[in-house]
Amino acid sequence: MKKRSALTDPEGEVREITKEDMPHFKPASEVLPSAFLKQFKPRGRGPKKAPTKEATTIRLSKSVLQTFRAMGPRWQTKLNSVLEEWVREHPSPPKGKV
Repeated sequence: MKKRSALTDPEGEVREITKEDMPHFKPASEVLPSAFLKQFKPRGRGPKKAPTKEATTIRLSKSVLQTFRAMGPRWQTKLNSVLEEWVREHPSPPKGKV
């Protein structure tokens, strides 16, 4: 049987892990304390309040996209807020009057 090489060199530097090393590792659940694992348990998104948004495809001008993207993270949410405000200020006409 081939002898495995140590994971560290004499100076304590960790060598690169290879594909051949992987079968020798144990799952974290077997080697870490359960209290530690609970802290990192995936929580998910939680229950949804209600399906409030719908995915769609829309074509927007380059200037509009550049403006909103420049606002940083969550720019799509900001764009949605602007559109919702416009809809509130401009009630739709009665059906058949378009």
